[in-house]
Amino acid sequence: MLSGKISCQLFLVAFVIMLLNITAVAQNRDAGLWTSVSFEAKLIKKLTGSISQEVRFNENMTEMGTSYSDAGIEYKVNKNFNFSVNYRFVQKRRTDDSYSYRHRVYIDLKYGKKIKPFQIQLRTRLQDQYSDIGRAADGGVAGYYLRNRLSLKWDTKKVYVPYISIEVFSPLNFPRYAMFDNIRSSAGVEFELSKHHKLDLFYMIQKELNVSLPRTDFILGAGYSFKL
Repeated sequence: MLSGKISCQLFLVAFVIMLLNITAVAQNRDAGLWTSVSFEAKLIKKLTGSISQEVRFNENMTEMGTSYSDAGIEYKVNKNFNFSVNYRFVQKRRTDDSYSYRHRVYIDLKYGKKIKPFQIQLRTRLQDQYSDIGRAADGGVAGYYLRNRLSLKWDTKKVYVPYISIEVFSPLNFPRYAMFDNIRSSAGVEFELSKHHKLDLFYMIQKELNVSLPRTDFILGAGYSFKL
């Protein structure tokens, strides 16, 4: 019982520290809703395939801002390391209500470690994105990013698993930016509905960095996944 109380206190302290990374005063704010559905199936030993569809609403959740369609394969190197290659097709709403079409390829390397009662995961992502190929003034120059995310899950030994995470975005080919230009802090709960079904509910604060008028988004999220 004492161990459980200490774990709960540590988790809450980590959550507060995470939120302190977000500046309280924001110049440009919006409320968003992110929804997703994903499907995952084992192809062969250690190799898993997945597809997903995500829709993000902005302008205080009143309009569809971005749509993501993903497909990828993941290889389990060992009990701690996973490696994946993914493709994402993006439709992003412009201010004139037209849509920008983007093609993104990204590679993830994940490291996970159990330190009871917590599970720690570090994910490093290298992504390459082309926007409006043949339509943009620059012809669709690639944009490269390095994204690092640290997650902490509290293994409650129940059907629900609370977690917190923080992710930073590092632009690799835009020298006008500093080391980071975006940060995401999240807290949520994963529900194991059954062996194959999972529900993820979360709250996220996303903030631009090192710009004159930083944008801050306050986001509610819901994701459903089916694992075969």
